[in-house]
Amino acid sequence: MSEDKPARSAVADWVPPSSAVRKHLNIPNQLTLARLGLAVFLFVFISLERWIGCILIFAAAALTDWLDGYLARKQQLTSTLGRNLDPLVDKVLIGGAYIFLLPVEGSGLAPWMVTVVIARELIITSLRSFLENRGASFGADWLGKLKMGLQCAALFGIFAALEAAVGGRGSAAALGLVARVLIYGMVVVTALSGLQYLWRASLLLPRSG
Repeated sequence: MSEDKPARSAVADWVPPSSAVRKHLNIPNQLTLARLGLAVFLFVFISLERWIGCILIFAAAALTDWLDGYLARKQQLTSTLGRNLDPLVDKVLIGGAYIFLLPVEGSGLAPWMVTVVIARELIITSLRSFLENRGASFGADWLGKLKMGLQCAALFGIFAALEAAVGGRGSAAALGLVARVLIYGMVVVTALSGLQYLWRASLLLPRSG
């Protein structure tokens, strides 16, 4: 009988405490996970070319993005999981949407544009992880936030232009022009933001060892 006690103790040590589980599954993190689910629905609706549905789903995802950040700050529910999961889900949502839109006729996107978006996110995410693991501060600045805002605005513009084109509305040409302006503005700011982060990283790398 005594030989069984260490086994039971090891199992007890392996099971995470309920308080730790609740901490990781707080409301902001649940909203982030919900946004990941919305991303999957968005990709399906893009494939089906249901543009009104895309607008509604993306608007709901944007709302959860704002709400999880607001609740995390207001209720002091920040966690390591949340700080890493939230931007990762945003990248899946935004990057995935542009990838799925690329083959859609009339989207206004070119392969090089989507490559700029994806490459920027991969490179900067890797740099941020590398530097922050060494104690350097490498958070988002105003240009990074502007980049995110323009990426979202461009997606809304593309969805609206495609819906107008399908419906044969007179506003299709104007919405298409707005979408193209947003796309090029988004690409320029995305590239500039990436270059700025690379410059900041070049200054921090010698200090991080």
